[in-house]
Amino acid sequence: MSQGVDVARATDAAAAAARDASDLADSYGRAAPLARALRALNAIIVSFGMVALLLASLVLTYSVFSRYLVKAATDWQDEVAVFAIVGAVFLSGAWVQSQRGHVGIEAIASVLSPRLNRARKVLVDLMTLAFCAFFAWKSWTLFHEAWVDKMTTSSTFSPPLTIPYGLMALGMTLLVAQLLLQTAAHFLARSPR
Repeated sequence: MSQGVDVARATDAAAAAARDASDLADSYGRAAPLARALRALNAIIVSFGMVALLLASLVLTYSVFSRYLVKAATDWQDEVAVFAIVGAVFLSGAWVQSQRGHVGIEAIASVLSPRLNRARKVLVDLMTLAFCAFFAWKSWTLFHEAWVDKMTTSSTFSPPLTIPYGLMALGMTLLVAQLLLQTAAHFLARSPR
């Protein structure tokens, strides 16, 4: 005998997972396995992002208390917090894009015909993809420069700049992969969208 098992909820979750797999196949066609892999990776990264933001808030809170109550010098807290926030923001970008959670203006969509609205979505996705691909490329060049030149911050703590540049480059690369997938979905969808 087991306690706390909700058979109806477990059945609903299994049905939802089956619907989700079917929706992925309909939306992404042959790219559905890539969409599933990216979705799983995004879920893991978002969890790390939540921990990174919590860490940043704890570090900054400690910094305030140690500076004003104990009068202790703080030279590492700001950089640790900034690096954690940079990682959380950039690495979570692909998940936000997968939810279509970025800022968008729907006023134009409401006045366009469905065909023009679809063309607008494709065009916006292509322009966003081009910008993010350029940003990812530049991020990787920054990372490479920091790696080759062994660049560090100018503080006494002086952590390597490869940390934030690497997080930024990886996050932008994941965002580009998500945008590629969503742009391809306009053309690979099995059912009309």
